Amino acid sequence: MQYGRVPGLDRPVSRLVQGSIMVSSKDIPGSFALLDAIVGLGCNTIDTAHVYGQGDVERTVGRWVAERGNRDQVVIICKGAHHSQDRRRVTPHDITADIYDTLARLQFDHLDLYLLHRDDPAVPVGPIVETLHAHRVAGRIGPYGGSNWSHERIAEANAYAAAHGLHPFVASSPNFSLADQYQAPWEGCISISGPANAAVRAAYQASQMPLFTWSSLAGGFFSGRLRRDNLDSFEEYLDRLAVTSYAGEENFRRLDRAQALAEARGLSIPQVAMAYVMSQPLNIFALVGCRTVEEFRDNVAASEVRLSDQECAWLDLRADTPH
Repeated sequence: MQYGRVPGLDRPVSRLVQGSIMVSSKDIPGSFALLDAIVGLGCNTIDTAHVYGQGDVERTVGRWVAERGNRDQVVIICKGAHHSQDRRRVTPHDITADIYDTLARLQFDHLDLYLLHRDDPAVPVGPIVETLHAHRVAGRIGPYGGSNWSHERIAEANAYAAAHGLHPFVASSPNFSLADQYQAPWEGCISISGPANAAVRAAYQASQMPLFTWSSLAGGFFSGRLRRDNLDSFEEYLDRLAVTSYAGEENFRRLDRAQALAEARGLSIPQVAMAYVMSQPLNIFALVGCRTVEEFRDNVAASEVRLSDQECAWLDLRADTPH
């Protein structure tokens, strides 16, 4: 396992970050066994969110940390201020309420890395930064950043922070994969994938801001299940989302090339997709949602593979040959 650093954190952060959406109090033995096994493979960072399981995920992760006595060994990423069905919730009031909820659910006295789960560009950045800064000074949260915040909004927030002597955003969590999004899977999704976002990636490359990227497999597009001839056969919501967001001819050409490179390298297609993400000149920590330790072990192996610039360009249809 490889590790990196996030400004303001006193512990290294594993380059693979395990998600927690599958963790549940309804299956404590299974949930704890999965987290134990993944930590045993070198992962020390778990991603959670206020909205997951209506609080059950945070409570379960907090119980796991308490029972294992590993609070000082793991990094728990917490996210809040997700929109509700009724309104957008990126306000000082909602940020504060969610932080207190998460502290109580996890039974922590502070949160390691705090990300705003969504943005609302209609809300000025000033009060948002001031609220986060106040909670950090009070010791409730550590460094903070934005999930699905655009590069421009983060820059705006950090300009405000610099002008007022406040802590800045230190991390971003956008979508990133080999596949380009033809249609956003949901409103407000921020992706840095595809040709249209080359300038954004260049800016992140220059700044080396930590990126907690999600959906390396493009919502399952690189699982190998989706083919040109079976797209009408999927009925589950997440499968249909993968079809509408990613199932286009250019992405199928990328998939064809991923399969060819997988055969040449002795890897699986999902491992090539992960290796592509980890081979970028960006400060990436890849979020994964593994439901088995075998899946996580495969991701660890893929994260150690470094593809050449030429191989990455070929996979992304920017070169005619991988060599």
